[in-house]
Amino acid sequence: MAEENEAVRISEKFWNASIAELKQGYNVETEERTEKYYCLVCGAAFEKGLIYKDEGQYYEAEKFAALHVDRVHGGMFHWLLTLDKKLSGLTELQKGLLQAFRQSLSDAEAAKELGIGSTSTVRNHRFTLREKVKQAKLFLAVMELAEEKPGASSPFVSIPRTAVMVDERFAITELENAEILGTYFKQGPDGPLSEFPKRQKRKAAILRHLLKRFETGRKYSEKEINAVLEAAYPDYVTLRRYLIDYGLLDREEDGSSYWVKL
Repeated sequence: MAEENEAVRISEKFWNASIAELKQGYNVETEERTEKYYCLVCGAAFEKGLIYKDEGQYYEAEKFAALHVDRVHGGMFHWLLTLDKKLSGLTELQKGLLQAFRQSLSDAEAAKELGIGSTSTVRNHRFTLREKVKQAKLFLAVMELAEEKPGASSPFVSIPRTAVMVDERFAITELENAEILGTYFKQGPDGPLSEFPKRQKRKAAILRHLLKRFETGRKYSEKEINAVLEAAYPDYVTLRRYLIDYGLLDREEDGSSYWVKL
C-alpha cells in the first residue's frame, strides 16, 4: 500500500518530463502567456520575471527553482534514489553503489564503504548497472515499435547528427514522418502546429521540421527564437525547451543567443 501511495503522490509533470528535466528537477510551462518553473517533486511554482529572496540573497525564478530542488528535496540524485524499487528498479545495494560512484570512490573504497568485502563484486555490480542502461534503451525501442503500424518499409529519416539523445525517438520512416506532419500541420508544412503531442517520436518529427524555419550559421536572440516558434504554436516556450533538450538548438548559458547545432 505504501508503494501505491508513493506512486500516486508523484505528479504527471514528473512522468511526462524529459531526461534533462528529471535531472534538474523542474520544468517550465506557459500559462496564459506567463512562464512558470515547476518543481517536479512537489509541484511548487516560480514565475519568470519575479524575484525570490532566500537568506538575504535574491534569485530570478529559474535559479530559485534549482535552489528549491537542492534545499527542499536534497537534489534530484538523492531524491530519485529515495524512490521505492517498484518505481526505480534499483535495489538498496545498487543505490549504495551509485552513491559511491557519484563520490568517485574506487572499487576498493566502495567495497569497504558498503561492507561488500570484494572489489570484484563491485566490478560485477558496476557491469550489471551498465547492462540495465542498455536494457532500458532496448525496452523503449520495443515499446515504440509495438505502437507502430506494421508493414512500414520506407527508408528511415536521417538522424540529426547533433541530437544529444539519439534513440528510438529518431527512428522514423519517411512515410511515418509525412503522416505525422500531415496530422499536426493541418494547414500545410509551413503553417501552424495544431498541438504538441506527448509521444516522443511524434515530438521528434515535429521538432526536426520546425528546425527548418531557422537559418544554419545564424545566431538568434531569445526574442527572435520565440517569434519564430510562436508563429507555429502559442506555447513557444515548450518548443524552445525541447529543441534544446533534443540537441537541435544550442544556446549561450545566459540565453543571450541561440543557433542551429551543426
